[in-house]
Amino acid sequence: MDQLALSRRALLARGGSTLLIAGTALALSGGSAFAKKLKPVALTDQDKADVARIEAYLNGITTMQAKFQQVSLSNQEISFGMIYVRRPGFLRVQYDPPRKDILVADSIAISYYDAELNQLNQAPLNLSPLWFLLRDNVKLGGDVTVTSFQRGPNAFQIGIVQTDEPDAGTVTMTLGDKPLELQQWTIVDQKGNEVRVALYNAEFGLKLENSLFRTPEKKQKNRNGG
Repeated sequence: MDQLALSRRALLARGGSTLLIAGTALALSGGSAFAKKLKPVALTDQDKADVARIEAYLNGITTMQAKFQQVSLSNQEISFGMIYVRRPGFLRVQYDPPRKDILVADSIAISYYDAELNQLNQAPLNLSPLWFLLRDNVKLGGDVTVTSFQRGPNAFQIGIVQTDEPDAGTVTMTLGDKPLELQQWTIVDQKGNEVRVALYNAEFGLKLENSLFRTPEKKQKNRNGG
């Protein structure tokens, strides 16, 4: 990889469809909407026990394959596709046709290939708002700040921000309980753009081939310019 370069314009031009890494674009472009002291939420003893359960659940995920529905609340754009996770560090987000965009994390960088523009944008993986799910040891404290926690009937919502990289965006996870199950996450960038990703038919512990996590490549034009 010659350079971890990121085009803010190219990423944000796709709206909610790229918000999985839009927080990274804003962080490297010098935005400051989240650049303020983070305030962790006050947790009861029961809350702390439940957060510890969620930590253990996330750390127990080795591989995951699921269908997803992605909704951008800013423009009501809806997309569908497949997501593949192999912890630590590997991710593939592939959209259903007619879209051909691909998002891949290869344990070092996160790469977004825009098929319409034939453009590849990359950034360090730890600046992605999805770093919470891909890191080797998920710890909801310390370098991750828990900013909200709510308990409902057989469900939890937990909001997190990277303590040292708040510009990467805020993430709110929704998990079912009994048994614990990651069902949805919501990402909000510095400008307040919000995207919700709901998971369906999730399968865990599958063997996922290395080829799924290869960095996308731009299409090469032929000598005639086609």
